[in-house]
Amino acid sequence: MDAAQFAQTTRALEANMGRVIDGKPEAVRAALLCLLGEGHLLIEDVPGVGKTMLARALAASIDGTVRRIQFTPDLLPGDVTGVSVFDPAAREFEFKPGAIFAHIVIADEINRSSPKTQSALLEAMEEHRVTADGVSRALPDPFLVVATQNPMEMEGTYALPEAQRDRFMMRISMGYPDAASEALMLRQRDTESPLDALRPVVSVAHVRALIAWARAVHVAPAIEQYAVTLVRATRAHPEVRLGASPRATLQLVRAAKVRAALDSRGFVIPDDIAALLEPVLAHRLILARGPGLAHGRASDEAGSAVLRQIVGAVRVPIAAR
Repeated sequence: MDAAQFAQTTRALEANMGRVIDGKPEAVRAALLCLLGEGHLLIEDVPGVGKTMLARALAASIDGTVRRIQFTPDLLPGDVTGVSVFDPAAREFEFKPGAIFAHIVIADEINRSSPKTQSALLEAMEEHRVTADGVSRALPDPFLVVATQNPMEMEGTYALPEAQRDRFMMRISMGYPDAASEALMLRQRDTESPLDALRPVVSVAHVRALIAWARAVHVAPAIEQYAVTLVRATRAHPEVRLGASPRATLQLVRAAKVRAALDSRGFVIPDDIAALLEPVLAHRLILARGPGLAHGRASDEAGSAVLRQIVGAVRVPIAAR
């Protein structure tokens, strides 16, 4: 694959998803960043703004296996990872794979199940493997979890454990559409959903090639140090009780590589790092307890304010290449 093929393929993906997601190019771009950056995406917003639609549009655009898990209070970990069932004829246990065994897994309303069930995703999201009955089984490649959740203040929700949140490369909010996009949605979806007409535009093999191309994007030592300095600053900030992890640093640089590739650049610039700091780091921070903070977790506004302070205080490297 060359630069022209990369640009053509990614534009086709964005255009295909854009047929369903009206007026939200940033959300579509975030989904691509996670797919090609080998991360996972958490979409948090109020009901009815298109969280699940975005996840389904991405899944429908790729010719791979897709499974959807509707997280509910009675969902069990075995429903996610799989269980061993005794076969009387063979007189042995046979493993029945769970819904996690797919290229794209849509974890819908993930915070409506218990933390025990949410934690069934931990090994899969980090190691792309599932261990059951002492046997480790590899997941398909590529593997992407797109999870949706309602804000914690909504009735019947559970907070995601810190280890779970840290495994999501990015967290985004859809937000309400503008008036023109909402009116267009009424006309387009009066009789049928545009999602029904969506067809795959790339194969799994093409996705692997896109990922490999993004991996090869150059990151200068000065840019690496810039990313490290920004992340380490979250751990020393007086308003932060728990800063971003080294995993966050790795995922920040991976996402920056994809952003550079999508902008037809073979190298990362400081703007790539700075632009992705909030969606990659904000959901990982736990702030010092204060008014309006539930259990010390960073609200969107408070966490973003801290990150903006950090970006403003850290010197931007001049020699980007």
